[in-house]
Amino acid sequence: MLERAKNSRAILVAVVYMSLFLDNVLLTVVVPIIPDYLCTIDRNSTTNTENDENGRVGLLLSSKALVQLILNPAVGTLTGTLGYTKPLFLGNLSLLLAAMLFAFGQTYEVLFLARSVQGISSACIGVSGMSLVASQYPEEDKRSKIMGFVLGSIALGVLVGYPIGSVLYDLEGKMAPFLLVSCFIVVAICLQILTLDTEKKIEFRREETSWTHLLSDPHILIIFGAIWCSTSPMAILESCLPIWLQTRIKPKKWQLGTVFIPDSVGYLVGTNFFGMIAYRYGRSKVAVLAMFVVGISAILIPSASTMSQLIIPHLGMGLGIGVADAALVPLLASLVDRNGDYGPVYSIQQVAVSLAYSLGPILGGEMVKAIGFQWVMGIVGLLNIGYCPLLVYLALERRKLLTQDDEKRDYETFQKSVANKNPAKKIFIPEEDLYR
Repeated sequence: MLERAKNSRAILVAVVYMSLFLDNVLLTVVVPIIPDYLCTIDRNSTTNTENDENGRVGLLLSSKALVQLILNPAVGTLTGTLGYTKPLFLGNLSLLLAAMLFAFGQTYEVLFLARSVQGISSACIGVSGMSLVASQYPEEDKRSKIMGFVLGSIALGVLVGYPIGSVLYDLEGKMAPFLLVSCFIVVAICLQILTLDTEKKIEFRREETSWTHLLSDPHILIIFGAIWCSTSPMAILESCLPIWLQTRIKPKKWQLGTVFIPDSVGYLVGTNFFGMIAYRYGRSKVAVLAMFVVGISAILIPSASTMSQLIIPHLGMGLGIGVADAALVPLLASLVDRNGDYGPVYSIQQVAVSLAYSLGPILGGEMVKAIGFQWVMGIVGLLNIGYCPLLVYLALERRKLLTQDDEKRDYETFQKSVANKNPAKKIFIPEEDLYR
């Protein structure tokens, strides 16, 4: 029976890992394809200028994050009635629809719809997938290890997506990469149908999972802010760095596609190897160091004068974000373990990420125009460093709560031992006296 439970959990992790991986492959596979394809279909049109084309591409690529931002809270609420496996299944179906629309779409409107549909799939997969893992691994040490491993699928998907998109588009045309991704999504859907219980429901205390209750918890708010702050520099870089590179360093075209590889490698290392380290030495403490690394890396990036000088700060930024996620994402589950519903709290986590990737490029682009790229990266770097004291406060509060829980357990054990030794005469010590 124990062996069967272990196998069941391993299959569950595989389904969630594959779903997140494919979601991020599709996220990045479109990046080298869409700008060139839109230029091709509009080549004979005189109505669109180059600036108009850039605006249309930016709007299309950001539509996914905006849709995901809106739907994350709805999915978090939906898990309370449907459980976690049904929204995950819905997310994979939406992902398949998005991939097929990308493959066969030949107009801007259809491609825009495809990117928006992926926002639906990302909300469902991100919230329900992490909630499912948290619910299946109540052991804190295993949860930290497995969640870090699952988060690594995001970086792996990003690493794979860019080359698949560019190579297959160049060799076989637009349909090839999306049809390939579609085939793997079908495999993930079949695996979920065959292995996961789609009828499973959860029970929880409604008063403790309401949005008012969660958003009034300062610990959750601090973690929300930390995830948003640490993710924002990367969101700003993805939209602003290529233009800055072309004006400052003037790299070759192939180098533009490789500049973000160190970030993905760093994130992959941070999530896969620092989950257990964060659990062992304190998640909030490790998150402080991670955000400090993110801040320093953001400040150092504009000082680079060659492409090779970007490797270390980019690697540091990816590593810092990965370590912060590996530390803070499992901590969110620990904060709501008592009521057993993880959907709302992980929708809050996904809102933080979506907020960074939807507002970051917009606000970052405007700020770069106003004050320059170096100042923008300096500000977001200092924001990450300045946020560290809040995580120190979180660490102190967590230690205080854990100490109180240990004392309460000792008190309850003492009461039971006294009652067992002398059942006819029960001795009662007020709990408040124990803490004096």
